[in-house]
Amino acid sequence: MLIRHDLSRRFVVCPADYQWIDSPVAGVRRMPLDRVGAEQGRATSIVEYDAHTVFTAHEHSGGEEFFVLSGTLIDDAGHYCAGTYVRNPVGSRHTPRAGPDGARLFVKLGQSHPDDQDRKVINTTRSKWFQGLVPGLQVLPLHEHLSEHCALVRWAPHTEFSRHQHWGGEEILVLQGTFIDEHGSYPAGSWLRSPHRSIHTPYTREDGALIWVKTGHLSVGEFH
Repeated sequence: MLIRHDLSRRFVVCPADYQWIDSPVAGVRRMPLDRVGAEQGRATSIVEYDAHTVFTAHEHSGGEEFFVLSGTLIDDAGHYCAGTYVRNPVGSRHTPRAGPDGARLFVKLGQSHPDDQDRKVINTTRSKWFQGLVPGLQVLPLHEHLSEHCALVRWAPHTEFSRHQHWGGEEILVLQGTFIDEHGSYPAGSWLRSPHRSIHTPYTREDGALIWVKTGHLSVGEFH
């Protein structure tokens, strides 16, 4: 299965574009953002669990990374409330299930470097933020390995970042507010993937924005 697999192209998926697909487990649905391969393939998705739904025990042969958008996810190692970032390395295994309010997650599977063996659990609602490169930006680093950098970035209203190029590409999920650049306007729930050496000048208006962002992890041919 191939979904938005061409890393040389820019892709945008907004909430109006969502088309949910049932998973192999009843009560779990997925909105695929990109995919290469079958059930155990490389994938980026938004995943919804109904309350108390248990997913089949499984191993992450290529690692797993997820951010809890709402509700609570539970597994063998703990409880993860909304705003929690989790990274499980290559070879990890668990049996996830949802709490009483269900769960919605942003999930990336099969995209971890074998040498990146750090497991991380970060409750971003309790973490320290840092001043960004321009006034109006705050940054919460989540993970880095080699050229890959992942963070949350909080944009105050009417903040503009300098025009810049993405060496190794950029991927964004808009969590709150509206993220804007010269190519368009992206409300909460929008996913953007921009290729290696892409350029833009992002900014916000009156509602500001909160985004999950990863850079330096995309190279042409990686999904082929």
